[in-house]
Amino acid sequence: MQLLFRKATEEDIRLINQLAQKIWREHYPAIISTEQIEFMLLNRYSIKAIKESMQRGEKYFMAYVNDELVAYAGIEWKEEFYYLHKFYLDVAKHRSGIGKQFFDFVLSQIDADKPIKLQVNRTNYKSINFYFKVGFVIETVGDFDIGGGYFMNDFVMIRK
Repeated sequence: MQLLFRKATEEDIRLINQLAQKIWREHYPAIISTEQIEFMLLNRYSIKAIKESMQRGEKYFMAYVNDELVAYAGIEWKEEFYYLHKFYLDVAKHRSGIGKQFFDFVLSQIDADKPIKLQVNRTNYKSINFYFKVGFVIETVGDFDIGGGYFMNDFVMIRK
């Protein structure tokens, strides 16, 4: 298995969008409604939304296995901490060690001595356990209104 990690550019947006569509439709139906998945894909993972987030300073990274895009991440500096907006791995690659290696790569691209925060759905147990494994702890719990009548019922996690 040949792994390749790299920073994404605007030319990669379509690929990131395609992988987001696949991952969200495979992983999230057991966690949130299909309607909320489609709302999230349209408002946060569309080509337009990804481009806008890149333009405001979110850095994207990609992971390939044998030339196939299998993961992407988006992280942004927020003056006192990094915010990991996105960290997604193809469901078929879960528990393969790729996620940990990709996370380590993302850390190597930032000042890893600074805190990192993220939000994760409180019933997304696979992801929560992964984040515990890479050093995050739960900081707070919240229900965040994202519009359209939808809420993200999340843990805010931090890695210091």
